[in-house]
Amino acid sequence: MITLQDISIRFGGEVLFNGIAFQIRSHDRIGLTGRNGSGKTTLLKVMASEFSPDNGTVTIPGDVTIGYLPQRITVSDTTTVYEEAASALKELNLLEREIQQLTEEITTRTDFHDPSYLKLTEKLASAGEHFHLLGGETREREISRTLQGLGFRPEDMNRPTGEFSGGWRMRIELAKILLRKPSVLLLDEPTNHLDIDSIQWLEGYFRTYNGALVLVSHDKALLDHVTTRTLEIENQKITEYPAPYSLAMNMKEARTEQLVAAWKNQQKLIASTEAFIERFRYKATKAVQVQSRIKQLEKLERIPEPSYVTGKVHLKFGKVVRTGDLVIIAEKISKSYGNLNVLNNIDLVIKRGEKIAFVGRNGEGKTTLARILAGDLKSEGDVRQGTKVSMGYYAQDGADKLNPSLTVLETIAQVAGPEMRPHLRTMLGAFLFSGDDADKKVSVLSGGERSRLALLSMLMRPVNFLILDEPTHHLDMQTKDILKEALKKFEGTLLVVSHDRDFLDGLVDVIYEVKNLRIKAHDGDIYRFLEENVLQTTDTGKLQRKVTVSSKGDRLSVESRKKAYLQRKQEQRKLERTEKAVYRLEEEIAELENRKENLYKRMITVPDNGDSPDQDLFREYEKIIRTLDEKLADWEAILHNLEKIKTKKQHHE
Repeated sequence: MITLQDISIRFGGEVLFNGIAFQIRSHDRIGLTGRNGSGKTTLLKVMASEFSPDNGTVTIPGDVTIGYLPQRITVSDTTTVYEEAASALKELNLLEREIQQLTEEITTRTDFHDPSYLKLTEKLASAGEHFHLLGGETREREISRTLQGLGFRPEDMNRPTGEFSGGWRMRIELAKILLRKPSVLLLDEPTNHLDIDSIQWLEGYFRTYNGALVLVSHDKALLDHVTTRTLEIENQKITEYPAPYSLAMNMKEARTEQLVAAWKNQQKLIASTEAFIERFRYKATKAVQVQSRIKQLEKLERIPEPSYVTGKVHLKFGKVVRTGDLVIIAEKISKSYGNLNVLNNIDLVIKRGEKIAFVGRNGEGKTTLARILAGDLKSEGDVRQGTKVSMGYYAQDGADKLNPSLTVLETIAQVAGPEMRPHLRTMLGAFLFSGDDADKKVSVLSGGERSRLALLSMLMRPVNFLILDEPTHHLDMQTKDILKEALKKFEGTLLVVSHDRDFLDGLVDVIYEVKNLRIKAHDGDIYRFLEENVLQTTDTGKLQRKVTVSSKGDRLSVESRKKAYLQRKQEQRKLERTEKAVYRLEEEIAELENRKENLYKRMITVPDNGDSPDQDLFREYEKIIRTLDEKLADWEAILHNLEKIKTKKQHHE
């Protein structure tokens, strides 16, 4: 459908892409990935014909329609939500007006046998058939279904669009694109302003969508659930993997390991060959062999040195001061904005070491409750902190509070504890501030860069209670993983507001659903929570929530589910460790088998000078045989243990 050939782009003398090429086929589900700044948004604009490359061609057939959603939009309409969404169906609207005009004209005619009258009736029939094929009869239901799927309530339909924030306006634009049903959807971070319910609805829409989809997203779960192809931008090139994101990254890691191993093995071969040549260059009896080795090196196709990361960057929190058993005691919390009630009579106790999440639809009060607990917003009721609690709060507007006159490095240096000071540049690298970026002034940073810096600045503080409101919004996949692993090891207490399912999975112990002015506790398994709260679409386009958990939601039930969840998580970690041990042993055994085979070939080959094979070869061969026997015994024992773990896990499930 869309073909990109030899695309090259430069910005300010720096190469962004160099000679990339790929094709979007009908019904493709593509995840376009890469680190922040790699050029994903630019490439999406190229496909949408909104940006011209320096070199190369983009071929789009004339019958292909494109729906493009950028990260930022500018709107100036003055209609209602429903009217604005309906405006996307221009062809249907024109057909409807044509049918109305033709019908009115026909009803005034009496010359039923005149050829012009027959032409009118044929034209009306054709317009009616086209209207039917485009779904004209179900148009109103489809508009309502789409808007409600993206989070709008029935009472929102007739509200002016000007009353909604930028995030909600983005939802309207997304609804308009989906309603048009273009041949290709090009979506740049479509879930940035969506809650979990709307993201799940969008996933369902993508699964039944009849066109092609190219998706730029930092939502790993969305990419894994929807895409089947991954295009990764790295080092000015595109690498394609025929798999969703997580599997694609596993394939990349395996490919990189193979490439590194092949390069290292070739380097050893080259070094040993050059050493042989140098050693026997002037020995007459070895002249033939020396010349043979020289020719081998000349013919050798050299593997280029791979550009791989020698080690993963880790974000590590320092030791925290131990708090009392209770970190937060909130009683009878209520909050209203004018006539709008957001929270009503909420009680909440947060204990030391708990990792909890607030989830729910946008506008239900997640951020409001987090701000109240952080002391950033006044409310009715009482909030008390426990003993020795020191709090760090990351708000969505935290970037606005940075000092624009400081550099990036100075910003985090002024808040970092003594344990963190030696690692400041490493931490900046983990949050995508590398090299000279550390010396940039805050005033010249982009909005996303400021948000990342504000988050890192807060994480550097020596606190024992973290409240994070949507911390992953401006982070790429790798940085999110770094943050998640650090938070899992954080010794303090954590409260996170997030709609990122992959980020919450395995991180939190308890989930609080903020809904209908109240909160309700669930165990920390985010996917189990989502299964228990399935969004279903009825024939009338209204959304129903299927609740299978106890309506009481008592704390005892939460504790029992939490205990069961932690047990499952522990068993899963044990299973993963054992599987990795089996995999490592199998790799070691395969390597030993290869070495044994190579040694055997060398031992049975008689040297050109008629000498007997080197005795060192025999000793090394015998050593490998002994090592192989030991590894095989270990492999059998671990494999037996793995089967026991799997059987136990299946029994519990």
